[in-house]
Amino acid sequence: MISAAVAKKVLCSIYRASLRPAVGTVISRGYRGDAPEPNMIEIPIPPWEERTGESMAIKRKRLVYESRKRGMLENCILLSLFAKQYLNTMSEVQLRQYDRLINEPSNDWDIYYWATEAVPTPDVYEGEVMNMLKEFTKNRNMEQRLDAPNLEYLDKSS
Repeated sequence: MISAAVAKKVLCSIYRASLRPAVGTVISRGYRGDAPEPNMIEIPIPPWEERTGESMAIKRKRLVYESRKRGMLENCILLSLFAKQYLNTMSEVQLRQYDRLINEPSNDWDIYYWATEAVPTPDVYEGEVMNMLKEFTKNRNMEQRLDAPNLEYLDKSS
């Protein structure tokens, strides 16, 4: 005779196995690496166009939003903290540079790699704002940058 503990283990394993789907019905999604998709459709991204006729106040508000809502968390944190520190003091030329920098490239990783100087910045994005962002990214004051800032700093009434 088998002990009660062994019998319990056998019954539990049989029960768990019955909950799993049959091997033939399992759909597997494996990593394919860099293998090209045979039927991949490339969807063109419309080119970035500078907004004309936008007041400086509206542009700043839009850039605050666009700095916070990024395709990746790293840029959301980095750009929203950068915007909090610099956006209200930027000149019109700097605002245009920043707008182009965060909105023209289609890949957020490019912006991140340029800001962290892991990859050289293309000449079209080099400028005063990119230099400010690179310096900000170095975090020389060793601030904790774990989350985007609260939006309370935008409320000027308090």
